[in-house]
Amino acid sequence: MAREHVLVVEDEEDIQELIRYNLAKEGFQITAVASSEEAFRRVKAAPPAVILLDLMLPGMNGLEFCKLLKADPSTRAIPIIMVTAKGEEADVVAGLELGADDYLTKPFSPRVLLARMRAVLRRGVEEADEEAPIHAHDLVIHPGRHEVKLKGKFIDLSFTEFRLLQVLARRPGWVLTRQQIVDAVRGPDYPVTERSVDVQVVGLRKKLGAAGDYIETVRGVGYRFRD
Repeated sequence: MAREHVLVVEDEEDIQELIRYNLAKEGFQITAVASSEEAFRRVKAAPPAVILLDLMLPGMNGLEFCKLLKADPSTRAIPIIMVTAKGEEADVVAGLELGADDYLTKPFSPRVLLARMRAVLRRGVEEADEEAPIHAHDLVIHPGRHEVKLKGKFIDLSFTEFRLLQVLARRPGWVLTRQQIVDAVRGPDYPVTERSVDVQVVGLRKKLGAAGDYIETVRGVGYRFRD
């Protein structure tokens, strides 16, 4: 994992230096910028292994920048960890639903930040082994391309909706609790409520139309993909 490139998007110099110092000690290559606009240029020039993103930035804020990256197929797969003082549940849910992989509030422990980064990078390696297309009923889910086709037509899904569908469709007939879904989509111990899983399922079913019936609710437990 040493020498993996980390892009830090943070306008407070002391926080930049804290992150730079602790990550450099662990062998990471660090680039630090103070704005989303500069970060976007850096990402396009040399995509990093992971982005540490503040929310309260001059110009384009962190949520807008996250949305921009996740809407672009060339940058969608780059893991994003939001590091910010905005710790209200609504802020956390907004960040995660836009596609952020984790959310860490300030002040934070450098050891916790390192652990979260390694978990995100580790998941990326594990997911690379699960990129074979999934054929389920009249759906084709292609993890490597982040594409879903229904009867040959592309379905536009958000990052979270795509991961939710992928997790369920890869295990047809299995009942997954809401917490298991959160763990599979985001990793363990993420500050996201069970209600947000329900909201994502509702949105996913709506986009899938009649195929949304493949996602079954198991009352009092969670969800399963019909086999």
